[in-house]
Amino acid sequence: MNERRQKSYSVRIDAAELARSRQYPTHQANGDEQRYAGDLYFMSFTKGLIHNDQTGLLQEPRDFVEFRRAIDDGFIDPFTDRVRHGAKYKVVNGKIKDETDPTKLQDFRQWEAPTAGVVHELEGPDPQAVTMPAAPPLLDSTGNTNPELIFEMAEVYELAIVRDLPLNNFENNGTADDELKASIARLNGLDYLSKQNGRPRKVNQKGKLDEQTVFRGSSPGVEVGPYLSQFMLIGNKSINGEVNVQDGKITYGVLEINQKVPIATPKIDYMTKLDDYVDVQRGIKQPTEKYDEGRRFIYTPRDLATYVHYDALYQAYLNACLILLGMGTPFDPGFDHLSGGGVAAQDPKTRRHANGFALYGGPHILTLVTEVATRALKAIRFQKFNNHLRLRPEALAARIDLVRRQNDCQIQEEIPKALSQYVQGFIDKLTENKKWCKLSTLEEICAIAHNSYLLPMAFPEGSPMHPAYGAGHATVAGACVTILKAFFDTSTVLVKDSSQEYKFKRMEKGDKLVAFRAANGGCALEESEIDNALTLEGELNKLAANISIARNMAGVHYFTDYYDSIRMGEQIAIGILEEQALTYSTDPFVLSVPTFDGDVVRIGSR
Repeated sequence: MNERRQKSYSVRIDAAELARSRQYPTHQANGDEQRYAGDLYFMSFTKGLIHNDQTGLLQEPRDFVEFRRAIDDGFIDPFTDRVRHGAKYKVVNGKIKDETDPTKLQDFRQWEAPTAGVVHELEGPDPQAVTMPAAPPLLDSTGNTNPELIFEMAEVYELAIVRDLPLNNFENNGTADDELKASIARLNGLDYLSKQNGRPRKVNQKGKLDEQTVFRGSSPGVEVGPYLSQFMLIGNKSINGEVNVQDGKITYGVLEINQKVPIATPKIDYMTKLDDYVDVQRGIKQPTEKYDEGRRFIYTPRDLATYVHYDALYQAYLNACLILLGMGTPFDPGFDHLSGGGVAAQDPKTRRHANGFALYGGPHILTLVTEVATRALKAIRFQKFNNHLRLRPEALAARIDLVRRQNDCQIQEEIPKALSQYVQGFIDKLTENKKWCKLSTLEEICAIAHNSYLLPMAFPEGSPMHPAYGAGHATVAGACVTILKAFFDTSTVLVKDSSQEYKFKRMEKGDKLVAFRAANGGCALEESEIDNALTLEGELNKLAANISIARNMAGVHYFTDYYDSIRMGEQIAIGILEEQALTYSTDPFVLSVPTFDGDVVRIGSR
């Protein structure tokens, strides 16, 4: 994997090489060479450069060459001095002209932090010291369209189709409607699911997706209970007792954080017309999305997408930390006696005369859970820009639509023969799955995307101005959740205890297992007793998956971006914890960190 990535992405690209890549190798060529060339041209991020108004493709190879050179230089100014920004130029009859429309020239979008990955850190691994495997290429080892890539593109399309369904339907509780069942049936009909020789999906005992596993993520516990992590809904008890867990308000000192979100208007999607798509690819700023009045608890995938559109990247994990501290959740047993706030402190026989506070206590975890976020962002920028440069789902969907338009004789512009040849695989597979229900994936997309295969987006501007792989939200999720799993006792479960208090704790006589869901269209939280316990480990893993896959719900990421990025974020957090442990030369302690793969990493001072 590493060797291939270096050959594919880490070399300087000149115009001749890129031009040759447009003449895609034939089947007789070496399989690796096919994938290198295809990824270089068809699968590369070009957003913000000059795009053809008819094809939606990059207009001139030299713009991509200069873009790559600016990335290699590692300074901000070359992106202005040498790279032509797409908002400043338009293509007319195949010729590049200066853009004269002041509304398009004003406040155009900038590439986001393309140089952040080449810095160094004084704590934890440098951004260049952690890595991730290559994303699924366009072609597999046989030279055919890659089934894993087809499957994850199908997932993004299906998430756009079910964007306004209640998340309570995403459970085996009898509430799933026909639209969700049809999406699941279409995904189950694709080749990749039976083999899963790439990133695995959670499946049921029959090896199939169902309402309890679809779009859930990959880590232990994510498939248990409600789709949403409890940390996206509940609050904690305020210091004066005015509010409680089910009110969905989080105590932040003497202030409160409300878990309810603004309501993005249902059934309104963006970038479903070619003109809009091309403007977005040129980096032209778009108006903001439309909202209904009021707020509600996260109720639909669109609500979850709204959350991750505007969040401060660590806020979900800071909120979780505040909830856990407010509940008095015990710390890891390996240092609980040092923290001063855990199980040992509740018994006079084991209560120490001194506690941790700044070390092993609340201020320590509150600081550290946010501190890792910036390290994660810098590391993922190195992967995004300096290594992979993966195109966004919106751009892959536009290539699929381009082949459709060519097949239907709706476009006269010449497009590379190989693009037509290999992108056709997406059309074939996402049309064939009609046999599993009334409409195929692409027929459903046509119904909401003005008779095109363009990806209906939750955000007017589509994806951010940086490549897809890996995902910033997912890397931050991996890092922050790892810190939480290191500090708190992850074997605790959510209960209502005999005092009618809601807590994550070790279960005792009189405790009842509970879960909360958004009810009445998201106006309130509904409590229910459950049979399968919601463990703290599972709910934290679910929180990381919810935030990461919410970006897929918006149309801006693939499943791979979530899967590999949370694991790289985990590497970063573990690296920081290991370095900190070396500086604690006093009391012996052990942090036990359950990983996203189900293993346990132990970090201690001895």
